[in-house]
Amino acid sequence: MREDTNVHVHGLHVSPRSPADDIFVAIKYGRSHHYAYRLPRTVTPGTYWYHSHADMMSAAQVAGGESGVIVVDGLRRYLPPALRGITEHVVALKDFQIHGDAIRTHGLKIGARTNRTVNGQQNPVTSLRPGETQLWRLANIGANIYYRLHLKGGRFHVIAQDGYPVRRVYAADTLVIAAGARFDVLVRAAGRPGTTTLETLAYDTGKAGNRFPRTDLAAVVTGGTPVSPARIPADFAPNEDLAHAVIADRKTVVFTENAAGDVFYVNGRTYAPDRVDFTSVLGTVEEWIVRNDSDEEHSFHVHTNQFQLMSTDGKASDPDHRWFDTVTVPARGNVVIRVPFTDFTGRTVLHCHILNHEDMGMMAILDIVPPRDRGK
Repeated sequence: MREDTNVHVHGLHVSPRSPADDIFVAIKYGRSHHYAYRLPRTVTPGTYWYHSHADMMSAAQVAGGESGVIVVDGLRRYLPPALRGITEHVVALKDFQIHGDAIRTHGLKIGARTNRTVNGQQNPVTSLRPGETQLWRLANIGANIYYRLHLKGGRFHVIAQDGYPVRRVYAADTLVIAAGARFDVLVRAAGRPGTTTLETLAYDTGKAGNRFPRTDLAAVVTGGTPVSPARIPADFAPNEDLAHAVIADRKTVVFTENAAGDVFYVNGRTYAPDRVDFTSVLGTVEEWIVRNDSDEEHSFHVHTNQFQLMSTDGKASDPDHRWFDTVTVPARGNVVIRVPFTDFTGRTVLHCHILNHEDMGMMAILDIVPPRDRGK
């Protein structure tokens, strides 16, 4: 199809203005567009990604293939010496719905039967030596669906999430990865040869949402020459805390949808490309409550600046690992976040990262302005 397209570098702290991460650009079919990004020295190491952000067509284009992983190096410097040479694997999670002998791009139904892949393959094989620790970069680069990731007989030791290193490493048996989210994890193989499975467990996003079935994703084979297990670190990286920041403004963002589930709203309005919905001032920190007044989970994402998750449904977030750029808002629940506006001004967006929902209206424009423009 001869559609407009563009590219968004998801999670990267770069300018929202052209020629950088301007999602208002529409590249016509058969034409080209030059992007240029200047990353500040404060950009955090970890896993990011890129994808189409074409107005009302992002779900179709991402489902059709327009997405991929970006890695910012630097996590290894926080690892103990014994782990700085470890093997890394990108685990890019993406699904494809099939229509006849082609990939379905339009008319996507989130709960429809789909084919989940790892790096574009169904059930690939990943190998480790007995006792070996590897770094896996887990990234959900699909359009709509959730993963509830589980490694049979193993655990994930999280060292970064959404491109932001944690202060203290934490272990998890399962990781819920909404569309757009990423985790960098250490995985240690068993001490003896064998084969296990990386799987996504069944997951339910609410009575108005979708039920995703359990599915095998990859075989994980342990074999070869054993190695001595290295110590998994406890403390990891410096981590800013906005708990005592001066709050310049407070905003409320409300996600709703119609009864049919085919129109989605932010603060009662569908997206309009010529309307500014929120204004924030460069150099300040704001506290937002993001409220979900629907009966299904939504995946909240804001461009340009990462944010600190303060609480979910009133329960305080762990201060050692609460920086994100994409976070799940429970059905009939809320999250409280703090957003530092640094380095860049310009128009950008916030939205649900279930791209069907974004395309059907659940997106709003945020204008970050210089301090002199306050009150204008």
